[in-house]
Amino acid sequence: MAKDFLTAVQERRTYYALSPEATVSDERIQEVIEHAVKFTPSAFNSQTARVVLLLGKNHTKLWEITKDTLRKIVPAANFATTENKIDSCFLSGYGSILFFEEQNIVKGMQEKFPTYADNFPIWSLQSSGMLQFVIWTALEMEGFGASLQHYNPLIDEAVQSEWNIPAAWKLIAQMPFGKPLALPGDKEFMPMEERFKVFK
Repeated sequence: MAKDFLTAVQERRTYYALSPEATVSDERIQEVIEHAVKFTPSAFNSQTARVVLLLGKNHTKLWEITKDTLRKIVPAANFATTENKIDSCFLSGYGSILFFEEQNIVKGMQEKFPTYADNFPIWSLQSSGMLQFVIWTALEMEGFGASLQHYNPLIDEAVQSEWNIPAAWKLIAQMPFGKPLALPGDKEFMPMEERFKVFK
């Protein structure tokens, strides 16, 4: 039986221990992502989200790029720890998803609706966050574990060059995913009364 929505929301967690196994076909992964991209809302239906799915050698290449970039700025004495984290938590997975926002559309919306110009970059990021959450939760429902990473803007130029990404696509986040090897630990929650108020 399929999970109900709130159960899926509750069970979406960050997974760092990943294996390069697939729990569903590549076609199913693509179908899930396409569905999320199509139906996740955006301000004024601007549809600014752009997504790139990296599998196989392309997934590996992303994390090699990330390591090569970090090697130039992380002290040599500390790099082994950085490299181990990338290898065991991100590169070890089955694939990666890159989230972008199309800046030409954002600018176009600012020009078309100048009253709200300052808000469109904010709304763009809100839409991206929703899409990340939808895809993350949907992948978990398919048996994958994932995490959300932010090596941008350090890797932006290399990513753009490697996969011929349009200049107007701004990299927002990276999501490595794979078959989970271990359950996440318990999650602590702040008291709800500090986070939620009701007025009747």
